[in-house]
Amino acid sequence: MELLNRQKTGKKERPVKVLQFGEGNFLRAFMDYMIDIANERGEFNGDIVLVKPIEAGSLESFHEQECQYTVQLRGLADGEPKKFNRVVTSVADAVDAYGEYEKYAQFAKLDSLRFIVSNTTEAGIVYDSTDRMDFCPPKSFPGKLTKFLYERYQHYKGAADKGLIMLPVELLDDNGARLKECVLKLTEQWGLEDAFVTWINDACVFTSTLADRIVAGCPKDEIQQLCEELGYQDHLIVTAEPFALWVIESSRDLSDEFPLPRAGLPVVFTDNQKPYKLRKVRILNGAHTSFVMASYLAGNDNVLESMKDPLILDFIKGTIFDEIIPTLALPKQGLLEFADAVLARFNNPFVKHGHLSISVNSVSKWRARCMQSFLDYMEKHGSVPRRLAFSLASLMAFYTGSLTGERELTGHRGSESYKVVDDVDVLEFFAANSGKETDEYVRTVLGNTSFWGVDLGAEPEAEKMVASCLKDIRELGMRGALEKNFT
Repeated sequence: MELLNRQKTGKKERPVKVLQFGEGNFLRAFMDYMIDIANERGEFNGDIVLVKPIEAGSLESFHEQECQYTVQLRGLADGEPKKFNRVVTSVADAVDAYGEYEKYAQFAKLDSLRFIVSNTTEAGIVYDSTDRMDFCPPKSFPGKLTKFLYERYQHYKGAADKGLIMLPVELLDDNGARLKECVLKLTEQWGLEDAFVTWINDACVFTSTLADRIVAGCPKDEIQQLCEELGYQDHLIVTAEPFALWVIESSRDLSDEFPLPRAGLPVVFTDNQKPYKLRKVRILNGAHTSFVMASYLAGNDNVLESMKDPLILDFIKGTIFDEIIPTLALPKQGLLEFADAVLARFNNPFVKHGHLSISVNSVSKWRARCMQSFLDYMEKHGSVPRRLAFSLASLMAFYTGSLTGERELTGHRGSESYKVVDDVDVLEFFAANSGKETDEYVRTVLGNTSFWGVDLGAEPEAEKMVASCLKDIRELGMRGALEKNFT
């Protein structure tokens, strides 16, 4: 079969308006998909350049296919399973910030550029005091962005109309404000002039956003069958659910420059996205992170399998309705309706969202998605939420393993091995500590304030509960521990 390429899609040339840090499945099935529709409907007329912001990985497939790829939305429509295919042509190029630094840096001088979109995971928006301006590129995403903005500022001599609009989608509260804070810290650390700070404040916009769509990624076990159905070869196919929502909070009106709602797309501009984000992060993402590692170690490989497993389904429902929702000071009926919709989305027969994919960077994810529910429940009820404590113990069980490569921690599920994917310092910590006796291991993990920002072991009952759960997991296996504690 012919490989998908520009000639086959008939891609139109458009000005590059968006530089996207992160070439992963989520943004390609979310923002790039939306831009493609907005282009087709005559509302945007702009293309995207993808940036690979880390050294690992390859852009070979992107170059082979000239950045053309298929998004297949799968879900229930009127109660019937349906598939909707769209070839996305909104991506013009992909560039490696490390291997092609000069090419990447030239985009700072591009007149048509207006937006920076990023998805570097929750661990990506962090201030790194060891980052340096003379690195090509700087190590951290905020470092890369600071240098990129400074070079644009210099090239256009501080022109007010050459500022950029930042649209981060990392799952962090106030992600735009946090990103700007990191940029300003690096600006001060690197001794950049006050006029640049003024340009950042006056000419640039850092929005805080909420992006919601379950993206299952590339279905490796069925990609060849999909290609046969489509009639062409596509190594970049992405599958996702039909549901999507993008809430963008900004101090400025962006509706004319980023007119996606006019194209009929589910984008909401607001001056306060916190209620949307709190509901989504705590219920949908919190549920994901709270059960995936337990479910994986219990023998399930994806979310749909978990929904079909009565033991796991009961755990999911109990976590959402008994431990998460009671901590949220939002209208209860709306929370219950959203939770029901989340369970329906988890039960999408087409979306085989892999647990190992969801588990990437689980330490920072548990902190961002589950920890506040855990702490709020204890404050409100004076007791430890048993399921959330069990999910934390499951994380410790999942991260139990040994280093088998420079950046790999290998864990075991019965006779199978799996790779734990997280920052190197996190993997090294667990490799050094996961072999300890249960009580000591739990105490060390809960007391690691660099993970949680607080000492989770400061409450003795919390430490006792997590240790009890982990002992059961170690002695009975994951399924046996779930049965003992929740049946």
